[in-house]
Amino acid sequence: MSVIQNRKDLPRVATRDGYGKGLVELGRADERIVVLDADLAAATRTGDFMKAFPERHINCGIAEANMAGIAAGLAACGKIPFMSTFAMFVAGRAFEQVRNSIGYPHMNVKIGATHAGISVGEDGATHQCNEDIALMRLIPGMLIINPCDSIEAEAAVRAAYEYDGPVYLRLGRLAVPVLNDRPDYKFELGKAAVLREGSDLSIFATGLCVVEALDAADRLAEEGIEAEVVNVHTIKPLDTELVASSAAKTGRVFTVEEHSVIGGLGAAVCEALSETCPTKVTRIGIYDVFGESGPALELLHKYGLDAEGIYHKIKESIN
Repeated sequence: MSVIQNRKDLPRVATRDGYGKGLVELGRADERIVVLDADLAAATRTGDFMKAFPERHINCGIAEANMAGIAAGLAACGKIPFMSTFAMFVAGRAFEQVRNSIGYPHMNVKIGATHAGISVGEDGATHQCNEDIALMRLIPGMLIINPCDSIEAEAAVRAAYEYDGPVYLRLGRLAVPVLNDRPDYKFELGKAAVLREGSDLSIFATGLCVVEALDAADRLAEEGIEAEVVNVHTIKPLDTELVASSAAKTGRVFTVEEHSVIGGLGAAVCEALSETCPTKVTRIGIYDVFGESGPALELLHKYGLDAEGIYHKIKESIN
């Protein structure tokens, strides 16, 4: 049985909401916190910080590359800037500035990238960033956190603040079940979390796919297949030790991500296992295609990233 029961009854909150809440809490505790946005304060939830601390909020306008430069400058002056916009705009449009102005000098800048993946929905392929994890993984020293719910997003904001260096926070638009609202919840940067013990196969999931993986595992259990489900909230640095130990125990690995199977979580797991514990891996994600316009839940179903799609992909592979 899963350690988290009755998931259908859980409240649903977007990770971007947890991000906005976390920023306000940090702002109260540390006056060095400065928040920047690219004319999307309502969508990214940085508007909450703007209302609480207007003197420490900067709207840079629709000029994401410039925002990266401003953030780097603030960091150089001892501030702790959180710059926020859609993942497509910061990882795509401003990649050069993020690389050269933030990554190269290892500036203490935190990037809140919202509206990632195909769950942006009706905004369509141009706004559905399924490449950002791959791009950010390539920048030396860039940490990548992809929380699975709003509670984890709040914790990730705190962890990013405590880390001295650049951090990429991947956040979503779609409201997702709140899995971690429990007294024993603990977030540790760089440490994945086993949410369900299993012996037949391992499922490493990240972001909104975590709850779907848990639901798929419950369905597999009804057929006598015990899947271990691991929440990989920190993609870089990857918890290689846990990945290897789980793979060694089960002998069969699946990765699930709302991202291209090229360069994302699946690639990171394959790279780690090839060096530590060679294991057969099936990557479940976006298979080298662009997204399309449509309701978020219908898109997740079409691309096989809901519980049903994950279940069927696993059954096809193990059969």
